[in-house]
Amino acid sequence: MNSNNDPNYSPLRDVAQSPEATARYLADVQRVLLDIGKNLETLAHETRVHLRDTHVEGDRWYHARLRAMPVEKALGNVLKDLNDLTEGLEKSAYKRRAHDESVVNTAKGRKEKELEKQRKKNPPTLQAASNPQQGAQSQNSGYGGPTSIYDLGKREPA
Repeated sequence: MNSNNDPNYSPLRDVAQSPEATARYLADVQRVLLDIGKNLETLAHETRVHLRDTHVEGDRWYHARLRAMPVEKALGNVLKDLNDLTEGLEKSAYKRRAHDESVVNTAKGRKEKELEKQRKKNPPTLQAASNPQQGAQSQNSGYGGPTSIYDLGKREPA
């Protein structure tokens, strides 16, 4: 474990090295952002109500709404960005776990490929089929026999 006296010490280094710790940390950050998001939604709603109720003498019914639109749009963009950020945190936690699984599977895959290469380079020696087996096949009326009635003439008598 690193010491706080080490000038290169980073508390997130330990978190970054473990997918479970990374997922926990990102979930905590996401929870905080979602709480902030609830507060921002409330703020956006209250701001909208206040700004649309603010009328100036000589306004038509839609003037207050038109003046409020840029503020509402800015708060809406902040909420959209916040939602994108929380989705990105969740996605990055999944990708972090997938990365570790990929590393493990890559090592296994390379071992399997190496074994397959070795098998191709040094195939097991098979004994070649000899002529006496053909006689055994003709005695066996199984799969080695004629395949149609026209082949019956080529068959050896029993």
